[in-house]
Amino acid sequence: HARVASSLGNHLKANNFEAWLLEEAMDVLIDGANRLLDELSGGSYSLRVRKSQFEVVDHRNARLTRTTRTRSGGETFLVALSLALTMAEQLAELTGMSSRLESVFLDEGFGSLDQESLDVVASVLDELAGRGRTVGIVTHVRELAERMPVRFEVTKGPETSSIVRIGE
Repeated sequence: HARVASSLGNHLKANNFEAWLLEEAMDVLIDGANRLLDELSGGSYSLRVRKSQFEVVDHRNARLTRTTRTRSGGETFLVALSLALTMAEQLAELTGMSSRLESVFLDEGFGSLDQESLDVVASVLDELAGRGRTVGIVTHVRELAERMPVRFEVTKGPETSSIVRIGE
């Protein structure tokens, strides 16, 4: 009991308590993101934090670990989406919201993705839609937009813009 009391006393010091709280929140975020990332990547990737930096473990490549900055566009998209969806769910829980976040909009640099990465993005969005989640994207990449079952095309005119719904 003395060790527990001593440890608790150290954690409750102002500077230690904040660091401990952030570490606990990060652990919960990583756990949730890893569950989703495992599903979305077919078990290919997982996340961890080392020295306050996110790292991605590539289970298809002998568990090679790299920072998120060295990932391909499709891999980066999977990691960012997993973290964003998990963080949204955790914020809903913390605020006492009884419903879960079912819609997210992403405005990412899809134009910089190669064909394989675009395929990953489209298949993940399809998978999430099949689970009752809506993930909207803002993109100028026609090939990606055309793969979406429902889309709104915005066309800029000389004085105003117009919006047309295409699909279901």
